[in-house]
Amino acid sequence: MSDHTLAREELWDVAASQHGFVTAHQATELGVGKGALQMLVQRGTLDRVAFGVYRFPRYPVSEYDPCMLAVLWTRAPEACLSHETALDAYGVSDVNPNRLHVTVSKQRRLRRAGGEGYMIHHEDLTPERIAWWQEIPTVTPATAITQCTAFGTSSHLLRQAIVNGHAQGRITTVERDELTAALEARHDQ
Repeated sequence: MSDHTLAREELWDVAASQHGFVTAHQATELGVGKGALQMLVQRGTLDRVAFGVYRFPRYPVSEYDPCMLAVLWTRAPEACLSHETALDAYGVSDVNPNRLHVTVSKQRRLRRAGGEGYMIHHEDLTPERIAWWQEIPTVTPATAITQCTAFGTSSHLLRQAIVNGHAQGRITTVERDELTAALEARHDQ
């Protein structure tokens, strides 16, 4: 088996858990260099979809691809879907964000083109505030509601998220009560 085949297969294994995407950094960690990546692109095995992000064109396209790409585009290992995008993903609110919201750590500074469709937020999230949605790291519903309360999302959409999130078992009774109180406090300011 040639090195080219091994590189392709190793990258495929990573991409299979990321909606067909793989980053240049992940390739480097697997020992696949820039030259091998370029060769895979030239042969049509990979498509370059953003700076440092590649996709296997034979991997089935899904409606979740833009969300996975948004997280990988940051090249930040802590990146996750957040705010209104997370509320929409969990289906707890009728929110309709006009951009994909992604959170990275406070010290991370992103300076790259191609993020026009993304709203990047900076917050240090603890592991218990991050969950998985469709194999994509996403803040928990309670965290998304907290973020949206501070962000200024419409109160009726947040009330809907709190009620639906609790009814669906996505937020606990304690979280529901705390989120409701925080939303009401926002109006008192």
